[in-house]
Amino acid sequence: MSVYKTLLASLTLFATVTLSVQSQSSPESLAEGKSLYDVNCANCHGDAGQGAKKAGFEISIIAERGGIQPPDLTDSVWDHGSTDAEIFKVVKEGIPAGMMPSLIGRLSDNQIQNVVAYLRSLASSQKDVTSAVSNATDTSEITLELEDYFEMPITGDMSTDRVSGVLARGSIMLDEPGDKQRFFLNDLTGPLYILDKQTKELTTYLNFASLFPNFTAGFGYAAGMLNFVFDPEYEKNGIFYTLHMENVSDSENSAAPKTDVVSGLDLEGYELTEPIAKPETVQDTRFARELVIVEWKDEEIGNTTFEGSAREVFRLFVPGLFHPFNEITFNPVAKAGDADWRVMYLGIGDAGTGERPGPMRMHAQRLDTYQGKVLRIIPMLNEHTSTSTISENGQYRIPNDNPFVSVEGARKEIWAYGLRNPHRLTWYIDPDQPSDPVLLAFNIGLVSWETVAIIKKGANYGYPLREGNLAMSEGNGMRPIPADDTIPILLSDTDTIGTVKPTYTVIKYPHAPGGGDAIANGFVYTGTRHKALQGTIVFGDITTGHIWYAKIKDVLAADDGDPQTFATIIELKTNLRELSEETYRKRGGGSGGLPGRGAIAGAGRLDIRLAQDSEGELYVITKGDGMIRKFGSIK
Repeated sequence: MSVYKTLLASLTLFATVTLSVQSQSSPESLAEGKSLYDVNCANCHGDAGQGAKKAGFEISIIAERGGIQPPDLTDSVWDHGSTDAEIFKVVKEGIPAGMMPSLIGRLSDNQIQNVVAYLRSLASSQKDVTSAVSNATDTSEITLELEDYFEMPITGDMSTDRVSGVLARGSIMLDEPGDKQRFFLNDLTGPLYILDKQTKELTTYLNFASLFPNFTAGFGYAAGMLNFVFDPEYEKNGIFYTLHMENVSDSENSAAPKTDVVSGLDLEGYELTEPIAKPETVQDTRFARELVIVEWKDEEIGNTTFEGSAREVFRLFVPGLFHPFNEITFNPVAKAGDADWRVMYLGIGDAGTGERPGPMRMHAQRLDTYQGKVLRIIPMLNEHTSTSTISENGQYRIPNDNPFVSVEGARKEIWAYGLRNPHRLTWYIDPDQPSDPVLLAFNIGLVSWETVAIIKKGANYGYPLREGNLAMSEGNGMRPIPADDTIPILLSDTDTIGTVKPTYTVIKYPHAPGGGDAIANGFVYTGTRHKALQGTIVFGDITTGHIWYAKIKDVLAADDGDPQTFATIIELKTNLRELSEETYRKRGGGSGGLPGRGAIAGAGRLDIRLAQDSEGELYVITKGDGMIRKFGSIK
């Protein structure tokens, strides 16, 4: 019997409960109960008890503290006959040993009564309650038709219903600079493809799985051939950069790329670099990884094979499987002579540290770590030589105008920090200020909110002390942000250097029905096909496949220093789930539905990412069924 069942069954042995709780049933009380539940309870219990096991893999702090799966709060026996007063007592006082925090001092008795009423209603009429409660989105929904564009080769493990069972793991699709007749497209399992737009012919340009001996795309999450970006002068020099994941090397030379895989690849000058931030001893290499940036120079751009050289630029040790280093991008408007010319921004997750107890929890806040950060480096050694310094590994440069270069003990590459997982970055170019673009991060949350943040030099976004418009603390859940909000600047686990007011996010949506589990990427729409989307930023949720948009002027206005100010988001209604499930079955995925699951998505992850072509038009990549679809008509 679980600790929850035992506790509820034994409540009659507790001190007499003097408070009589009357279940509330008005729409207003249920709405408040749901809102409080979403903030304080849903991360662990979820819509169907998925807090401790998301997508079939234990990752939450519950499991790490020896906890067990919380009960399903939507079934008919979850309370085991307990009275409202007994449930009230458990919710208010919590469960000891860090299993469930107390709400004393954070919620009033009346608020807890409304939570209890909402819990009762979950089991009796989930549909009615959900429809009675407004969510974080605007009600002015419009419908988006999606057009099939391309069917990716099946590379997933179809023997499993977990995340690795998706049909294909494409996530990044970019126009090749120049004549714009080809897309470059990755698959996390290893291939970097070239897709001819006219013939829809797909060729494998490089395959990282066969080229790099330590390459890993295991576990089905953010792993493998993660990202790529073209040098601003790719059309002239054929240079581009890739990001991939490797297992930690057991031998000094084992990570070197193989010489007999790509016939046109010259590896004569290729040198392995020392992993940055790797401890002297790695306690458990099963969960540690290295993230590698490679600079490629193709001497014959335009064909479908690689002929040229490669150079290792950056190799980062990360202490966990989750939320690794995902993003590399250049300022799209910087020109030769500008401070940002050929300067690369890197989005690095917290490696799951923010949900662990103990010192590792604060890695995203610490200036002596790389986790939970946006970094800024110069990958080319011959750029900005008078205004930068050579890196630790000697293979890239660090701009002198980075905010922490003069702070002893801080990582000089840091541009911004305090983020859980800024796994995608995108740029907004204001037509009225084209030389000063805005960098936005799509940041995956832990407890309550998925968010978008405007990234600024030196800014601290609060995680794991802040999430969305709430404060969070280990063992004590979520609470309102204090009126005079400051947090310490952590140089290390033990040293602080003053305080800072966090920079608050500008878009949020909840871990709740109508919201989602994990924010995907997005783009400011610059195309001409959809007038309704002009002047908006469009983004999605990975697991549920929800797609929203917000007016970019509202996003910029929300950057006002007030944690309660957010841009309104409006959903683009689609039939993406139905399309994906049908295609999944047609392509041999079986009749059991899409693989994987999420706390909000339930069984079956769509696993979406968005892409944008050189004309500014948008696409949806769905890993579940291995499809790419283009935004069609909007009604």
